[in-house]
Amino acid sequence: MTVNSAARYKGSTWEVFIDGNRIYLHKEIVADYGLRPGAEISPERYEEMMLASDRRRATERGLYLLDYRDYSYSELFKKLNENYDEDTCYYVLNKLVSLGLINDRRYAENLARKYMEVQKYGYYRASNEMYRKGLDRDLVAEVLSTYDEGTAERICEIIRQKYSGYLDDPDKVRRMKNALARRGYSFSDINEAVRMMECADYDEYE
Repeated sequence: MTVNSAARYKGSTWEVFIDGNRIYLHKEIVADYGLRPGAEISPERYEEMMLASDRRRATERGLYLLDYRDYSYSELFKKLNENYDEDTCYYVLNKLVSLGLINDRRYAENLARKYMEVQKYGYYRASNEMYRKGLDRDLVAEVLSTYDEGTAERICEIIRQKYSGYLDDPDKVRRMKNALARRGYSFSDINEAVRMMECADYDEYE
């Protein structure tokens, strides 16, 4: 295989023609593989070069995504797999893990803090949101277990902040309970909080 031409295209990207086929490569790939007009490259060397190029591009994509927010291993894998093969994705993800840029436990703890302390979700809503991020169920359960205590108190805080005007009206209390259930709280925890707040209508929900 013969390099017909190699020239800077844009930024750090070069436009290279090999046997009449145009490819775009990072300047470091061009330098590492000696791609200059008239140079010969074996098919095996060409495949190695394209693999190195894909890995580089996928790594840059992964780093770009991580600049904006954290991802779980599984979540970022799916994102990269939209454009790159599985082997390349595993290579990149394992590299990012080794660099400490992907850490599922850290990510799970941060999400748990966000959902439980800031957004004040219940266990069921928080866990479902975390599963959607590709986190392992056992890890989610372990991280969320640190919030087992004080569930009723958190519900009471929500009631004081959002539903203080509902407390003397049985119909409004019922609507409040449904809203709290949508936040992911069980009806047993909701009813305990309702009793603590001495709200109207203590009907139990299954």
